[in-house]
Amino acid sequence: MILNIEKLKHTDSGQFLLMAGPCVIESEEMVMRIAEQLAILSDKYVIPLIFKGSYKKANRSRIDSFTGIGDEKALKILRKVGETFNIPTVTDIHTEQEADLAAAYVDVLQIPAFLCRQTDLLIAAAQTGKVVNIKKGQFLAPESMKFAVEKVRDAGNPNVMITERGTTFGYADLVVDYRGIPEMQKNNCPVILDITHSLQQPNQSSGVTGGKPELIETIARAGIAVGVDGLFLETHPNPAEAKSDGANMLKLDLLDRLLGRLTRLRMVINEM
Repeated sequence: MILNIEKLKHTDSGQFLLMAGPCVIESEEMVMRIAEQLAILSDKYVIPLIFKGSYKKANRSRIDSFTGIGDEKALKILRKVGETFNIPTVTDIHTEQEADLAAAYVDVLQIPAFLCRQTDLLIAAAQTGKVVNIKKGQFLAPESMKFAVEKVRDAGNPNVMITERGTTFGYADLVVDYRGIPEMQKNNCPVILDITHSLQQPNQSSGVTGGKPELIETIARAGIAVGVDGLFLETHPNPAEAKSDGANMLKLDLLDRLLGRLTRLRMVINEM
């Protein structure tokens, strides 16, 4: 179940959709390096790919945290990725005003989890005509996401996806309830599993989010086993030096092996 997105390749391969890239646009050199590797792996494993990168971070815990290199500069880099590698791109938006701005540069608009109930934001994203990817709030039951999907569709845009990214567990942890995958698929739209943000450990006393990246493959395998339509992950050449969410990102040079294992698992599941 994959939406008709221009430049999206390998849609008939039977593989999961992959949404991947860095957490935030840090520099053109870094972004192009990641995008090139992702494009190579997309063709190697015949995986539909959407390149992900936030052009700015509007929800950092601390006021002194990195938020971006400048909106237009970052968005131009995302457009360059799409044009250079002929792949679609996705970025987050946070206000109604950002919808039209970002839509001029990318193919998919993403609604952050904490904003998934913001009606005006969902409508503004829908009215751009772009595909809208709504991340499920950590505070919502899976069945509640139907209302967010309905807001986009009622605004005249049928092109919508849902991304699971874990549910709040206590004050500083998240868990994935895999029962939510088939529940959200009842909305007749692709359901993506965010395998890196689901391993975040938010609300740390330092004001910097923690994570458990060693469990990335575990979360991904389980998602494929229950039939998720796609996987979302953030990757970086050196997560320890990443300016955002480094604690739960996958090191870029580990991605090839991971995708090889996951695509083989998907083939087995498809045969069942």
